[in-house]
Amino acid sequence: MAKVLLYTSPGCPDCAAVKRYLEMRGVAFDERDVTAPGVAEEAKSRYGVRVAPITVIDGGALYGTFAEQKSRLDAAFGG
Repeated sequence: MAKVLLYTSPGCPDCAAVKRYLEMRGVAFDERDVTAPGVAEEAKSRYGVRVAPITVIDGGALYGTFAEQKSRLDAAFGG
């Protein structure tokens, strides 16, 4: 199974949609809140973006709205 890290922000509807998508497919993931001290900077330095949602699958980052990420999520998780 792929290692998944999800950067989210409280109240973010696209973040919630990505979380629901992963949970519905039984994909385990670690979650990081970009509003916590240093987390947004960590995301920016590692993946070049600091706006949630950022979905990191085996080290490769997807970002943008859920709609923008969905086709790549489907490819990764057989959606």
